[in-house]
This record gives sequence, C-alpha cells and structure tokens, in this order.
Amino acid sequence: MSENSFETMLTGGHPNSLGRTVEVVETVLDNPERLAELYTCYFSEDEVVRLRTSNALKRISKERPVWLVPYLDGLLADISSLEQASAQWTLANLFETLEPYMKPEQKGRAKEVLKGNLEVYEDWIVLKNTAQTLGAWAKEDEALKAWLKPHLERLSQDNRKAVAKAAQKQRAALF
Repeated sequence: MSENSFETMLTGGHPNSLGRTVEVVETVLDNPERLAELYTCYFSEDEVVRLRTSNALKRISKERPVWLVPYLDGLLADISSLEQASAQWTLANLFETLEPYMKPEQKGRAKEVLKGNLEVYEDWIVLKNTAQTLGAWAKEDEALKAWLKPHLERLSQDNRKAVAKAAQKQRAALF
C-alpha cells in the first residue's frame, strides 16, 4: 500500500477518531476519479478503515450525492451484507440522501435492507438512523407505514434515550 492510498490514510489512530477522514474527503472532492478507490476501502480487513470509509462517503454524499449513484447497486448488494454497525447506520443515511436518484427496484431493495436491520441490529445508531429513514419513506408508503408501526412502538420503549426519542418522533409524525 502506498502512503497516499486511502486505505493507508484511513488506518491507525484511535478507533473513535476521524483520523485522516476529512483529508480523504477533500481529496475525493478535488479528484472525483478517486471515489472508486475510496469505495474499495469498504473491503478492507481493518474495521476502522471501513468505519472511516462510511464517514467519508456520508460526507461526500452531502456535497455531491450524484457521485454515489453509480455505487447504489454495490451498496445494496455488498455493503448491506457487511456485519458492521457503522456500515449499516451509514447505509440508512446514504439511502435517505440518495433516494431521489434510486430506481424503483433499488428503493425496494433499500427498504428490505433497512427493515432487516431494524429487526436484527441492537446498535443504537443503526436503530436510530434506520427508523429515521424508514419513517421518512413511510409518509408516502402505506404498506411500509403499517410494517413500521409495531417496530416504532417497540423502539419507543427502548431504554436508550436516543433510540426511544427517535422512534417516538417518527411515531408522532406518522400516526
């Protein structure tokens, strides 16, 4: 790995720190052809690299969402199968941001991924972000709204304030 590779730049330091994530984001924003290199960092064996990749992609999606459209199928197929909470909570954010660019079948798959995450993950950020995205989508989707209602009721009773509050907010907005 070269010292300027994104994987090298995203490696090391305290796992909860951003490390050089912001520098990677700035590099991609200045050199969009390097976005593919950043995306491949999701396949690193280092979970810190994958965490920081998620953070970087979320930041890029806020600046240039259309740049991530070519990666939607990969996010849906490959990244959704990563058993890492940070990847899953980022998917909830990315899917909400990228929803206007999704084909109907991509949005359908995104709903299934997020519904599965809401059912099986215990990580509070996954639950909070996923409930937020599904709640936003349920405003236009009666079937999703009906599916989501018992999950929001369950999460409204969660002992973690952030999860309970997010679920209560979505319940109030939908029902």
